[in-house]
Amino acid sequence: MLSHIRTRGKNRDRKGARSQTRDNKINMQTTKRLLTTSAIALFALITIAAQAEDGPRQTFEQRCSGCHTLDKLKVGPPLRNIYGNKAGSDKTFLYSDALKNSKVVWDDATLDHWLVDTDSVAPGNDMPFRLNNKEERTKIIAYLKELAKK
Repeated sequence: MLSHIRTRGKNRDRKGARSQTRDNKINMQTTKRLLTTSAIALFALITIAAQAEDGPRQTFEQRCSGCHTLDKLKVGPPLRNIYGNKAGSDKTFLYSDALKNSKVVWDDATLDHWLVDTDSVAPGNDMPFRLNNKEERTKIIAYLKELAKK
C-alpha cells in the first residue's frame, strides 16, 4: 500500500515538473519577446538621438571641413571669426582679388548667397562650391554666427 502512495507521489512530481518546465518555456518566450522589443526600442532611440545630433556643427564638419577648419589654414581660410567681418580680411590667407576688393560683410544673407553661388557675391573668386540645400546652409550659418559670439 505504501508503494502505491509513493508511485502517486512520483506521478504528481512528474506532472509538477512538466508543468514547471512548461512555465519555464513560457517565461523564456516572454523574456525573449521583452528583450527583442527592448532592443528595437533602444535602436530607435539611438537613431533619433543621432539624427538630433546632426546639428549645425556636424553639418559644418560634413560640408566645409574638406577645405576649411575653424582656426588653421587649409585649402581655404579659417572660418571661426568670419561672421560679422569683411570678406577677405584674414591676414593669414591669400584671397582672390575678387574677395579682397569686395565690400561684403559676412552675415546671414551674404553667407546664404555665397553658399548657393559664390560668383553671385564676388565674381571671379577662387571658391568653386555650391550648396543648394537650404536647411544645411541655415545650419552652417547658425554655427558660424554662434562661433562669432564666443
